[in-house]
Amino acid sequence: MDPIKIVVTDYIEPDLKWEEEELRKYGHVAFEYHQLKFRPESELVEKIVDADMILVNMVKMTAGVIEKLERCKLILRHGVGYDNVDVSAATKKGIRVAYEPDYCSDEVAEHAITLLLSGWRKLNVGRKILDESSRNGIWDFTEVYPVYSVKGKTVGIIGCGRIGSLTLRKLAGFEVNVLVCDPYLSEERQKELGVQVVDLETVLNEADMITVHASLDDESYHLIGERELRAMKSRAYLVNTARGGLVDADALARALREGWIAGAAVDVYEQEPPDPEMDLFKLENALLAPHLAWYSEEANWSMREKVMEDFVRFIEGRPPRFLINKELA
Repeated sequence: MDPIKIVVTDYIEPDLKWEEEELRKYGHVAFEYHQLKFRPESELVEKIVDADMILVNMVKMTAGVIEKLERCKLILRHGVGYDNVDVSAATKKGIRVAYEPDYCSDEVAEHAITLLLSGWRKLNVGRKILDESSRNGIWDFTEVYPVYSVKGKTVGIIGCGRIGSLTLRKLAGFEVNVLVCDPYLSEERQKELGVQVVDLETVLNEADMITVHASLDDESYHLIGERELRAMKSRAYLVNTARGGLVDADALARALREGWIAGAAVDVYEQEPPDPEMDLFKLENALLAPHLAWYSEEANWSMREKVMEDFVRFIEGRPPRFLINKELA
């Protein structure tokens, strides 16, 4: 019997020795792992063309790449989103696509709130004031004014799935009003969460702080653009820890530069890592983080264990935990 071939296209762990050892228990598995994120497409295809199962982190699984796969039955995305995998192309070829949406939810919610509070309290400006006041020997708080209390303000949550709903719950102790925009949230789930969904325009007009937790697809690309940013309050603060493509970065830079909104915190970018000449780098009211909302030691091992479970399910002929193209179930 030919071994089952599992190939990893790219990974963020220091190594995959633990996975290698675990898969040895099954005997008939050939396991390969590579770092192909920045390699030519031809090299990517060469490594995965005869794989039965592919685990992909950030490599782009385009229609052209998928078309060349000879034996693949499952593409597993290492993470919550899957916008780097052409699901339609995979479905047409009869390849199932799955992902791991149930890890790091707490971490991303915590990170979003951390960025929200850090930006609202202008901690990045505060550090500049500390440096300058220490050099000059006298406090000068001029640049930080105004700072507003969090209590009693309105927080808008755009997208209230796993992470958005956790963010909602974790905000409960801050005594804020919450507006939720999520057209896919059922009435039953709204009752469970104790919220009533409003439209995007209402969130933009009324929220003092907005945190984005939507998924990225053709419909939600640049969900927050110039029109939406102009609709926000001038003292409003925007946080994006979901996907870079949800917010038009050029429009956001202009909004921050021209004062349409007071500030923003960004953890995700359309190009990753972002271009060092990106306008947001030049703005003091932009708090930028290096796409680390997902990370904790606990979340890292949780992900590895969940991926291993899907490896084993594949080897044993069982379906993946979270299938995306359910028509191939």
